[in-house]
Amino acid sequence: MKIKQLKKYALAIITIYVLTVLAGCSSASQSEAAKKDDQRPILVQGPMPIEAENFAKKLEDVKEEKSGTFIFYIGKLDKYPVIVAKTGKGMENTAAATAVAIERYNPIAIINQGTSGGHDPNLNVFDIVLGKRTVNLGALKTADKDENQGIDPTIWKPMDLMASEGSAGEDPNAEKPRFYEGDKDLLTAANAVKDTYTKGKIVEGTIGSADVWNNEVDRIKWFHTKYGSSVEEMEGASAAQIAKAYDVAFLGIRVLSNNKVNGGKYNPDTAAANQEYVYEVVKKYISDIKSK
Repeated sequence: MKIKQLKKYALAIITIYVLTVLAGCSSASQSEAAKKDDQRPILVQGPMPIEAENFAKKLEDVKEEKSGTFIFYIGKLDKYPVIVAKTGKGMENTAAATAVAIERYNPIAIINQGTSGGHDPNLNVFDIVLGKRTVNLGALKTADKDENQGIDPTIWKPMDLMASEGSAGEDPNAEKPRFYEGDKDLLTAANAVKDTYTKGKIVEGTIGSADVWNNEVDRIKWFHTKYGSSVEEMEGASAAQIAKAYDVAFLGIRVLSNNKVNGGKYNPDTAAANQEYVYEVVKKYISDIKSK
């Protein structure tokens, strides 16, 4: 009986010892990984393949990871970790891809970039807008009309979905646009390399987003007047909203691929041109990080 008890005690001691060693090894491994992974990556987003893959090809030591329909190209630029996310089109895809990336990779900054349609008649195809502000153009409250009283989008009101935890539709304080400010350090880096871009001009402005493709010139002008929108696309505001929720630096950078208000015809080559410029922005931002 004593021999059996001794064996049990011995086995228990050995088990505790092994678990302690394994725990120590695990902690050591985690500590080493933490030491090696002290650089938080920069996340560059593009909705479609033509808006993401050209940039991804510029990275070194690239590996590819997937989550749902989202693809993340993980590599390095100037020995600094950079991730290119192909998010897919639309606000829902982009919001989800942004949340996944933040939870999984803990980025220091997010640049949402790609093509857009012009709202400002002074902007032409190949011009680039730096998102000093980004706004959701699809958060709207219609007028209160009964049956057979018609539809009038010109009197719809902006609706700030983040104004309160109550009903935005019933809160008069929510009847205003929600603007997400572009990160100052990212804007500084973007402005610092403007001279590298020769295919058009680069301006600071307001990027509008919604799951709507606007082709009505009068409606485009309405947004331009009411929101001060420079361009419209289908992703940026949702990424900006999630970035703000996690307190991650954010900037939208959008090139005009067409401009309905001044007759600018669609040109798909603008997607590659924008990525070339964003590449310079990221390099500058990395340089700024390293100099701190």
